Amino acid sequence: MPDVLGLLTRCVEQDGSDLHFKTDTGSVYLRKHGELIHWEDVPKYGADEFMANFTKHLRPEQVEKFNKTQELDFSLEIPKVARFRGNLYWQRGFPQAVFRVIPFHIQNMDELNLPQACYDFIERPRGLVLVTGPAGSGKSTTLAAMIDKINRTQPVHIMTVEDPTEFVHDDHMALINQRELDVDTHSFANALKYVLRQDPDVILVGEMRDLETIHLAITAAETGHLVFATLHTVDAVQTVDRIVDVFPMHQQQQIRMQLSVNLLGVISQTLIKRKDGRGRIAAFEVLNASSAVRNLIRENKTYQINSIIQTGAKQKMQTLDQSLAKLVEAGLVDQMEALFRAKDRGELGRLLQLTNVAGATQAGAPSSAPPTAPPTSAPPVAPPGTTDSPSAPPSTSPRGGWRPGGGS
Repeated sequence: MPDVLGLLTRCVEQDGSDLHFKTDTGSVYLRKHGELIHWEDVPKYGADEFMANFTKHLRPEQVEKFNKTQELDFSLEIPKVARFRGNLYWQRGFPQAVFRVIPFHIQNMDELNLPQACYDFIERPRGLVLVTGPAGSGKSTTLAAMIDKINRTQPVHIMTVEDPTEFVHDDHMALINQRELDVDTHSFANALKYVLRQDPDVILVGEMRDLETIHLAITAAETGHLVFATLHTVDAVQTVDRIVDVFPMHQQQQIRMQLSVNLLGVISQTLIKRKDGRGRIAAFEVLNASSAVRNLIRENKTYQINSIIQTGAKQKMQTLDQSLAKLVEAGLVDQMEALFRAKDRGELGRLLQLTNVAGATQAGAPSSAPPTAPPTSAPPVAPPGTTDSPSAPPSTSPRGGWRPGGGS
């Protein structure tokens, strides 16, 4: 079979995001802009051939771990091409592999068009910021951009714990140390136990997977550090509920209290195909932990948080549907694609309708003062004794329409 590194290089050249090796059929699949493409021109190969070709790029202890646990997360770097986050696993008795492309270049926050609230979060001295979304929604890219901004603008010590290390940061204004599971530490929980002795200012937790890691991340924020972490949840309300529900009943009220005090915000995101076919763009739901939100978390009334997000534009909050409506109005996303991704299709439809009505009204409004009647045609005169007069033309000024950046 062709060399694995050669196929990974081809994946990057074709602007792919993932590459799948299916050894039971000897096939290779590329994921590009969210869609799987079968590379039919790649010669067929067997499982033994693939493992012999690939394991030479792993460390002996990684091969041993895969043979023992039948699962392996790892990172791989091809100089001058890209880094890759990989996973080896078994399926119907055959080893399979998936690789995610991690570019060397870290896109900045402006290039990613991150919400304005993100700029506020990175300026805070302490607290917990959560970036959430389904797998493959760009959470790592968002976090890398925020960490890179801190790295270039603040004289702080940044500690990251990841499985595996994805984006690699050089020291700029900040000092940054990146720890990888099974290479530099045994677990997220173990790393977080000792991180407070390492004089950090900013801590990045690659994934809050279990109760102990979640508890330690909240504790790190409580002890005066700015903590960033990810969760696989689809919106802000579910994120808060997921954190609380991980704990036993007798601890949940305590966790609500800690979370209400230390949470700065939640950024939930999803990727959508661009209308022009040039890849995908992110839509964001943003929760800013205002005093009202903190009270709802403390009182276990998280079901009311969504209404605060809908009306929280002044606090730089927005729902996913509001973000989608902005993308549609800007011409970046197709309306049907946005409706497919919407959390509440009825709400998104209402926002789009209001936007279209406002746009149509503005387009039809005169650019100067309303034209006067021609001089040769005098207005009708009402007969004596009547009070009727000609009807005034309907108003053309937009009223009540949702405007980009203005919330709902």
